[in-house]
Amino acid sequence: MKKALIIVDVQNDFCEGGALAVPGANEIIPYINLLMEENEYDQIVLTQDWHPAGHKSFASSNGRNVGESIILNGVPQFMWPDHCIQGTFGAEFHKDLNRDKVTHIIQKGKNIEIDSYSGFQDNNHFMKTGLDDFLKYHEIQLLEIVGLAMDYCVKFTCLDAVSNGYVTCLHFNGTRAVNVKPDNGRDAIYEMIEKGVTILG
Repeated sequence: MKKALIIVDVQNDFCEGGALAVPGANEIIPYINLLMEENEYDQIVLTQDWHPAGHKSFASSNGRNVGESIILNGVPQFMWPDHCIQGTFGAEFHKDLNRDKVTHIIQKGKNIEIDSYSGFQDNNHFMKTGLDDFLKYHEIQLLEIVGLAMDYCVKFTCLDAVSNGYVTCLHFNGTRAVNVKPDNGRDAIYEMIEKGVTILG
């Protein structure tokens, strides 16, 4: 069975000191590097949040406060601080993430009108990112997933992976939750298990 490692959004803005820092984010990077060193993956894919300036998911673009929720193009949208803006340092991959074996990069969140948590598609399930096509072209059946943040982009990537027919595993030690609400990370784990994601230590 061919397998791929999907590394979700290990970017400066989600790491320590970033605009949308995930607690403990930097701690997962050595673990991810070890996975790449000790395992033979057929493909290693990075996803990259890649927003245009003024993206509609930004609180500043809507005259709202960070943490508020609105309806954006028919789907609920949490208001985030400006982050991962195309061409900025914050959008770059963290310098400690080893990219020597990376075979493909998927950029998401490029449409200014709609957010894209999942590595597979945007939040209203309209625009695909090309990840599913890439994996199917390379006959990948098993996905191991790591990255940031567990309760948003990682969770939705995992759920879409299951929906697209992949055997899907999440490395618990390779992810951290942003926990906008204290129980978000815990709830995300329960939801992923319920939908068929295997949680690895």
